[in-house]
Amino acid sequence: MARHLITSALPYINGIKHLGNMVGSMLPADVYSRYLRQRGHDVLYICATDEHGTPAELAAKEQGLPVAEFCAQAHDAQKAVYDGFALAFDYFGRSSSQQNVEITQHFARRLNENGFIEERAIRQVYSPADGRFLPDRYVEGTCPHCGYDKARGDQCENCTRVLDPTDLINPRSAISGSTDLEVRETKHLFLLQSKLQHEVEEWVSRHEDDWPQLASSIARKWLNEGLHDRAITRDLDWGVPVPADTWPELAAEGKVFYVWFDAPIEYIGATKEWADLDPENRDWKSWWYEADDTVRYTEFMAKDNVPFHTVMFPATELGVREPWKKVDYVKAFNWLTYYGGKFSTSQKRGVFTDQALEILPADYWRYFLIANAPESDDSSFTWEHFTATVNKDLADTLGNFVNRVLSFSRKRFGDEVPAGGEPGEAERKLGEEIARLLAEYEAQMESLQFRKAAAALRALWSAGNSYLEEKAPWLEIKTDKEGAALTLRTAMNLIHLYAVVSEPFIPTTSAAMRQAFTLTDDTAPWVTADEAKSLTSVPAGTPFTVPPVLFAKLTDEDLENYKERFGGEAA
Repeated sequence: MARHLITSALPYINGIKHLGNMVGSMLPADVYSRYLRQRGHDVLYICATDEHGTPAELAAKEQGLPVAEFCAQAHDAQKAVYDGFALAFDYFGRSSSQQNVEITQHFARRLNENGFIEERAIRQVYSPADGRFLPDRYVEGTCPHCGYDKARGDQCENCTRVLDPTDLINPRSAISGSTDLEVRETKHLFLLQSKLQHEVEEWVSRHEDDWPQLASSIARKWLNEGLHDRAITRDLDWGVPVPADTWPELAAEGKVFYVWFDAPIEYIGATKEWADLDPENRDWKSWWYEADDTVRYTEFMAKDNVPFHTVMFPATELGVREPWKKVDYVKAFNWLTYYGGKFSTSQKRGVFTDQALEILPADYWRYFLIANAPESDDSSFTWEHFTATVNKDLADTLGNFVNRVLSFSRKRFGDEVPAGGEPGEAERKLGEEIARLLAEYEAQMESLQFRKAAAALRALWSAGNSYLEEKAPWLEIKTDKEGAALTLRTAMNLIHLYAVVSEPFIPTTSAAMRQAFTLTDDTAPWVTADEAKSLTSVPAGTPFTVPPVLFAKLTDEDLENYKERFGGEAA
C-alpha cells in the first residue's frame, strides 16, 4: 500500500478557530486520513499551530502575557478543541519548536548559498508613537483594490490580494491606532522568487491538471502576474531568528523570518518533532527527503492559503536545491459563510469550534460540515440548514434506523441476533445495492470529493430504511416469524456495515454502533464488496445491546435558541 503524507494548513495561534477554519482544512484532512488508514495505507497526518508573526504578538499583548507563554496556552487550548472534534493527527506540533527553527535556518542558508536570497535596504513604516518599525500586520488601513477598511499590511481579508503596508490607504498602527506614521529605511532579506519563476511554472504545469480548478487557477493567476521578490524577514520580537553565522548584522538587530517563510517549513519541522519522540522507530526524513517515489503528499487548505502553498513554498523548496518532497495534490476549499457573510476570527462573527462543542457532540458538526463542504463554491451556514440536516440525515435516516431495528429485535427476539430463514430475493437485491453504493462512496473518497462522498454515505443509510419499509418486520412477524428474524438480522448487519464505513465522518457514533455487537473478532478495518453483498458479518446468536439515542432530533425551540445566541443573519 502507498505511503500518504497529509497536512492541513496550520491554524493561527491567535484564538480558537471558527467552523469555516475547521471545514477548510483540518476536518477534511482528518476524514481523508481516517479513510486511508481503514483501507490499509500507511498514513502520516501532520499539523501544528502557526505561532509566529504579528497575530501572536498582538494577541499576547492584548492578554498581557509574554508571547511565549501566550502561545503555549493557546496551543493547548486549540489542541483540546481538536481532540473534541476527534481529529486524529499523528502529531500536532508547534512552529516555535526548536526543530522548526533549525530546519528553517537550514533552508535560509541553502537559499543564500544558491543565490536566491539578497539583503536589501527598503523603506518601511515606522511609528514614533510605538517607537518601532511596524511589520505588515501591525499596519491596518483601506485596501487600494477593493476599499475594505480593515485590510492588513500583508493581505486583504476581503479580496485576498497580497499587500505591502505602504500600499494601504489611510494606514494606522495596529498597536496604538496612531496615524502618525513615517517611512524609514531598514534592511531585510528578500527571497528572489523572480529568479525561480520558470522553475515554479514548470513544476506547476506538471501538477495543475490533477488539482481542483480552484487550486490550479489561483496558482496560475499568481504565475501569470509574475513572481516578485519578497521580503522574508520582519522586525518582531518573536519568530525564527535570522542566523548570526550568515547574517550577523541583521541578527544583531533582532530580525526574524517572515511567518509565511517558516510556517510551511513547519510541516517538516513537526514531522521531526513527531520522530524525535521515538527516534528508534520513526524516520522523519523518509517522509520528506528523496521521497518522491515512495510518498504521496496531499495538502488541505482554504483558498486564501493556496498561493503560498502552490507558489511560494514550492519556490523555496526548489531554490534549496535539495530533494525535499513537494506536494502532489492540493485540496483547496472555498469559504463557508455565515448567512452569506464571512466567518471572521478577528471580527468574532459566526460559530467558533469551542462553542459548537458546547452545544452538540462533534459528530453532528463533522457530518454537517463535510456534507456541505465549500468545494466548488462558497457554501452558507445557517441554523435552519444545520437543524434540517441533523434531523433528516442523522436523527431520522441513521439514528432512527439503528434504534428501531435493535429495539424491536430485543423486544421480540431477546438480546441475541435472531437467525431466521435463508436470504431471499429482497436480501439479494439489497446486497447488490449496498455493494454498488459502497463502491460509489469509495470512489468519491478516493477522488477527495467530500460532498459527493457524504451523499453516497447518506444513500447507503437510506437503502437500509428502504429495505426495512419494504419488508416491514413489525407486520411480517405476525405471519412469518422466521422471515421477520431474517429481516432484522440483515438490518443488524447493515448497522455493523454502517459502523465501519461511516467512521471517517462520525467516528464516535460509529464506535458506539460497532460496540453494540459482542463479536469475538471484530477487527476488520473495512467492508469488501462480497461482504457488502452477503451481509453476514454479524451472525445469528451474537449478543447485542441497544445504544443510547445516537442523534437527538433538534426542535424549533433549539433553532430559536441558537439564532438568539449567535444571530440569525450575517453581521
